[in-house]
Amino acid sequence: MSPLHGRDPLLRSLVPRLTGLTYDERSRTPREHHGDLPVVLVTGHHGMGRSAVLADLASHYRDRLPLAHVKVVPTESGTLPYAPDDGAAATASTLVGVLAELVCALAPGLRRRFPVLTPGLFAVSGWERDNSEQRDATCLLHARLLRACRLADGDEDALRHTWATAVEGRLKDAAGDGAERDGDRDRDRDGEAVTDAVMAEYTERYGPGPARDWYGRRFPPGTDGQDPLPLLGEWFHQGGDYRDFAEQSLMAAFLHDIAASYGRLQRWNREPWPLVLLDDAHHTAGRTFLDLLLKNRALPERPDHEELVVVATRLGELPEDDDDAIRRELVDVVRSSGWERRGRAPSAGLLAVPLAPLSRDDILPLLVPDRPARPLHPYLASAVHSLTGGHPAATTVLCAAVLDATGRGAGVEPRGLLELTTKEGRAVTEVLLERLLPDRRQRDRLTLLSLARDSTAAEALAAHLRFQGPDQLPANSATDYLEDQQWQRLTSPDEPLVADMLLQTLLVHEARRTSRGVEDGRGWQEIHRFLRIHHAQRGESGEADALRHTLAAGNAETVVAALAEEFQSEQDEQAAAHWVLCLRYAATAPTPPTPPAGDWFDERTQVALGAHDGRYAELDEIERCVNRLLHALWHVSEPHAEPDPDMCKAVGEELAFLSPRHRSWHAVLGQAARSWPVAARRKRPLPIPGE
Repeated sequence: MSPLHGRDPLLRSLVPRLTGLTYDERSRTPREHHGDLPVVLVTGHHGMGRSAVLADLASHYRDRLPLAHVKVVPTESGTLPYAPDDGAAATASTLVGVLAELVCALAPGLRRRFPVLTPGLFAVSGWERDNSEQRDATCLLHARLLRACRLADGDEDALRHTWATAVEGRLKDAAGDGAERDGDRDRDRDGEAVTDAVMAEYTERYGPGPARDWYGRRFPPGTDGQDPLPLLGEWFHQGGDYRDFAEQSLMAAFLHDIAASYGRLQRWNREPWPLVLLDDAHHTAGRTFLDLLLKNRALPERPDHEELVVVATRLGELPEDDDDAIRRELVDVVRSSGWERRGRAPSAGLLAVPLAPLSRDDILPLLVPDRPARPLHPYLASAVHSLTGGHPAATTVLCAAVLDATGRGAGVEPRGLLELTTKEGRAVTEVLLERLLPDRRQRDRLTLLSLARDSTAAEALAAHLRFQGPDQLPANSATDYLEDQQWQRLTSPDEPLVADMLLQTLLVHEARRTSRGVEDGRGWQEIHRFLRIHHAQRGESGEADALRHTLAAGNAETVVAALAEEFQSEQDEQAAAHWVLCLRYAATAPTPPTPPAGDWFDERTQVALGAHDGRYAELDEIERCVNRLLHALWHVSEPHAEPDPDMCKAVGEELAFLSPRHRSWHAVLGQAARSWPVAARRKRPLPIPGE
C-alpha cells in the first residue's frame, strides 16, 4: 500500500488551491487565498506518511513552479553533505542552512540572485580558525550559493577550494606577526576576523549591491557609520537578543527577495509563487524558520507581501502553545481550507492538518491478492485494523507480509499476524520497531521494560537488569525518549511506561520473540517472576498485577489456586468487584514464548472447553471452573484476535456456574455472566459490575 493512501484531500485539493496549479495536470486552478496564506503544518507520528506526502508533492510540482524541498535534521547529527541527490530533499540543521538550501533550490527557477539575502548569509556563515572540516563545509555552502545565484561558474568542489584559499589568504595577511593567543577573547576575535575576511572577499568580487543599504535601515540608530554586513555577522555570533535580531533580518531579507522576484507582469500573469516543502520542522532549525516566518506575516503592516506557499511536517501533534492555529481534519479541507487569520498572534498563521489513520474499509482492498493461493481469513482486515489502529506503516508491513505468506501457500490467522515475516525473512515486529523507534539503544531497553505495568515497576526492573550507561535512571531516560519522539506526554510514575497501544503490543511481542535463556536473567520467565514479586510486595493493591505476571510466565495453576481460594474464603460482598477485576486483568497477560523459544504450549481453547479436565481431577469443582474460566478469558482478551464464539459462550457459562455457589457474590457474578460474553463478542471492555 502506498503511504499516501487517503491523503488526497491534502494532495489533490488543499495544496493545488494554494499554489494555483492542479496536482497531476499541467493546468491552473483558482487560488483560495490572496495576499495572506496559511503555513500548512502536517502532523503525525512516526510511520504516518509525513515525509511521503512532501516527497510526492515535490515529484508532482518540480519543474512546474519554483520549488524547494528541505529536510531538517538535529543539530547534533554532525556534518552532512549539502548537495542532495537528484530528486531527494536537501538537509539542513541550522536556520542559515535552511535559508541557504532555499536559495540554492529557488534561485534558478526564479531567475533571481537573492541580492539581499545572499550577502547576509555570507556574513553570518563563518567558521572557527584551524577547524578545516567546518571551513570546508561552509565554503562548500558558499560555492553552491554562488553557483545557484549565477555569481560564479565551474565545478562546485573547485570553486569551494578557490574560495577557501582566498579567504584563508586574507586571514593570514590580517594575522600580522601571529601574537600569542588568549582564550575566549581570541576566539571571539577569530570569529570576527573570519567574518571580515569572508565579507571582504565577497565585496571585492561581487559587491554588496542593495544589501548594505537594506540591512543598514534595519539596525538601530546607534550603529550609524558601521558597515551593516560585518555587523550582522558580529551580532549573529554574539548570540542572545543580538542573534534574534540577525535571524529576523535574514528572514525578512528572504521574504523581501521572494516578493521582489514578482513584478507587475508576473503577478498579472498569475505566475505560481514558490512552493517550500519543509520536512521534520519540529527540529530546532525548522521551528526557528516557521516562527520567524509566522512572526513576519503577523505584522500589522508587512513590508513585503510575498505569497510563498509553505507545507511543513511535524512529528507528533501541534504544540499546546499554538493556541491561535486553525486545526482541520483531512476530510474538512476537500473544498476549503477553512483558514482565515484570527488575530495577530504568529500562530494564527498556521493551518494544522493531522494525518488520519486508515479505516478498516481502507485496509480490506490491500488484502486482495491478484492470484490468491488460498482464501484469506474473513476477519483479517478487522484484525489488522484492531492491531494497528489504522497506522499506515504498520498496516503496510502487515498486509504485505500476509500476501507474501499466502503467496507461499501458508494460512494466516488473526492471532498469527505478529508471527509473520517480511519478504526478506525478517520478523515484522523487528522491522516496524526499527522504524517507529529509531534509537536502537532505547529500543532495546523499551523491549524489556515494556513488560512492566508502569514507570515505577519499569525503574525497578531496570535496576534489576543492571542496565548500564550514562543515564542515572534508565527507565526515566526511556520515558524521556518516548516523549521526545512524540509518542506520549508527561508520563507519571503510576501510568504505563509505553502509552501507545500499537507500540506496546509490538514491544511485548518482540520481547517474547527475542527472549533469551536464564543465564543472563533477561529471559521472559525471569522478568515476569521479578515483576510478580515486585507487585506482590504492595499487598492487595498489587494483587491483580502479580497474578497477571504469574500467568504471563505460564504458571496458570498458581493463578487458578489464588483466585479459587479467594472465591471460597472471602464472604464480604464488596470483595466481589475486586475479585472480578483481578480475574479480568490477569487474563490480559501476554502469552509466554512457545517452542523453540520457550516450553509453553497454547492449549487455552482445550482447557476452556473442558477437554483437559481429566488432568485436574485432584481439583474440586470450583477450582476446575475457575481454571476453565481463566483460560477462556485469556483467549478472548487478545486485542487483535477475532473472538471465538465458543470461548465467549464459555465465559458466560462458567460465571453462571460460579454465581449461585457464592452466598454474597451471586449478583455481581450473575451480572458479569450476562454482560461479559456480549462485550467480548463486540470487542468492548469487559464491564466491572457496580463501576
